[in-house]
Amino acid sequence: MKSRNNRLFFIFIALTGSVIAVLGIVLGQLFPFYMESFFLKNDIPFTEQQIEQLKYQLAFILAILLVFSFLLIAYIANRLIKELLDPIEDIIHTARELIKGNYRARAYASGTATITELRKSINMLARNLQEIEKMRKVENERLKTLIENMGSAIMMIDREGTVSIANAQFLDEFQLSLNEVKGRNFLTLDLPKELELFIDHVFLTELPYRKQIEIERNNEKIYKQVYGAPVVGEHGRWLGIVIVMHDITELIRLEQIRKDFVANVSHELRTPITSIKGFSETLLDGAFEDEKMLLSFLEIIYQESYRLQMLIQDLLELSKIEQHGFMVQLAPTSLKDVLIRAVEVTSPKMDEKNMEFDVDIQRDVKVLGDENRLIQIFTNLIMNSITYSPNDTAITLRIKEDEKYGIVEVEDEGIGIEKSEIPRIFERFYRVDKARSRNSGGTGLGLAIVKHLVEAHRGKIEVESEVSKGTCMRVFIPLYKEN
Repeated sequence: MKSRNNRLFFIFIALTGSVIAVLGIVLGQLFPFYMESFFLKNDIPFTEQQIEQLKYQLAFILAILLVFSFLLIAYIANRLIKELLDPIEDIIHTARELIKGNYRARAYASGTATITELRKSINMLARNLQEIEKMRKVENERLKTLIENMGSAIMMIDREGTVSIANAQFLDEFQLSLNEVKGRNFLTLDLPKELELFIDHVFLTELPYRKQIEIERNNEKIYKQVYGAPVVGEHGRWLGIVIVMHDITELIRLEQIRKDFVANVSHELRTPITSIKGFSETLLDGAFEDEKMLLSFLEIIYQESYRLQMLIQDLLELSKIEQHGFMVQLAPTSLKDVLIRAVEVTSPKMDEKNMEFDVDIQRDVKVLGDENRLIQIFTNLIMNSITYSPNDTAITLRIKEDEKYGIVEVEDEGIGIEKSEIPRIFERFYRVDKARSRNSGGTGLGLAIVKHLVEAHRGKIEVESEVSKGTCMRVFIPLYKEN
């Protein structure tokens, strides 16, 4: 700003100086002729020496006058530039700062009433813009907080298909980072095909759309209620679409449990009750007179009543575990001791099928767990492996550990599980081989109890299986870390 004013001042001074210099040269050249003509016209006697001396005197006076005039003009020009141009330059600089987004900039120009009024207007504009910017930042923070803390996954896509907004829930849902998502086309994010088709539908129709989609992840089905709607700006300008996803997996699961519970429980209870009732009626009708038949029927009634008792016990146990606030008594626990106890409990059943244990325990691992509940977990898993394995096979038990968990693997050589059935094996009453597990006295609740107990320990359970080759149940329990 100052350099421009200085440049303008120097240009003006140069032009003025040039004009004065030319004027001085012209006057200096013309003055002797006028002076000589004046002396001759008025018959004034003069000598060459006098004229020459007078010429130098007048030239000196003329030079002083011209220099003084130049300095006076320079002073006046400098004052005018400071009074008029500097304030305007200051206001222009403030306006440019506002254009750049620096709303803290203010004009400090002084001068005429017009300049002062212009300065006040610019400063008022700057204050208003600063207030608007503050309000915009507050609103953006509120919107960001709202989006990030919603329990639903949100994604906004512009009209070119580029992702502009994705909250933490969405990123966690699909194991992505913000840098991997923002500014990229949604088709390049490797999203589930069902979700891509849903987004395409909203783009094509430009209308709100709601749909329940099913996503398979880690052999588990995830259900999402997805809502998509176009984003319309001013004057009806179409800006893109917004996608909101609600996880309804738990709701679907609970609804399915509610539907299946009555049917399953009534079926499971009806079978032993029908047997007990039927054989009791037969005995009452006179079959008790045949001692051999009496003993046979009483044995069946005893087995069915025992089965009924086990079913009720498992139902009560599962109900207790699923209650809100259920906690296990965590303490440092040896996985090796837990497995030894589980083997002792299940050995009689193993002997019936001429099976054996193959133990792979390189060293003991201590976890933070409830010893009795852990014994219950591994007893259930081993009994399950025995039930679904043929005679003369082995069950392998392994103990491992990683940075966070103690890991126990229970691997059998049984019938295996179809990949499509793996997500359902932890459901209540679900059986891979219904006839075999029912005939063996299974209630269909063992794995459901196991899963809840593992989760109560803040652990996890994984399943690997191949049909006709066997199944490996892998249980992760948090390690006990000494301080």
